[in-house]
Amino acid sequence: MTVPSPLDVRALDLAQDATATAVHRIGRAAYAVEAELIGFDGIPALRESLTQMREQPLHWLGAVAQDGSIAGFLAWQEQPDGSAGIDRLCVSPAWFRRGAASLLLRHVLSELLPDRTVTVTTGAANTPALTLYTRLGFTRGPDFSPAPGLTMAAFTADGSGPAGRSGRAGVRGAGSGAEPRAL
Repeated sequence: MTVPSPLDVRALDLAQDATATAVHRIGRAAYAVEAELIGFDGIPALRESLTQMREQPLHWLGAVAQDGSIAGFLAWQEQPDGSAGIDRLCVSPAWFRRGAASLLLRHVLSELLPDRTVTVTTGAANTPALTLYTRLGFTRGPDFSPAPGLTMAAFTADGSGPAGRSGRAGVRGAGSGAEPRAL
């Protein structure tokens, strides 16, 4: 018997001030934790203003609690080659290790982008993220260093991993493959 998730996946509308402010706050908190984990405080999103974040050409999804609060979010972008790149995946520290990141990734992989290659990068010393991407079927590619003192790990998912591209593996509120309603 599967226990239902206390979170639903919804599209996020960053034109709404409250939504954008919550996403910005969660992003800064999550990236502050990652900066500590990887020993690098130059993560661009840590210095990104609310306006700069809103201007990004991204698709935004949230893991939303029953009370309407955002537990975490994922933002992705279509690439010219037809693949999709996850730009950011952030979870509020209050929701760490409660399934929000897995829920968002599974939804993107199985519902929104089931037939596409999906890429993501993270700090190579971010063990929780490395474990998550590996567990969900991403393959680790070569590491790279975009800035002195920072090593990044690159991952790719091609649809054959355990994220359940053909199934709904733990995604509550998943439907026809269209993006969920906006918050």
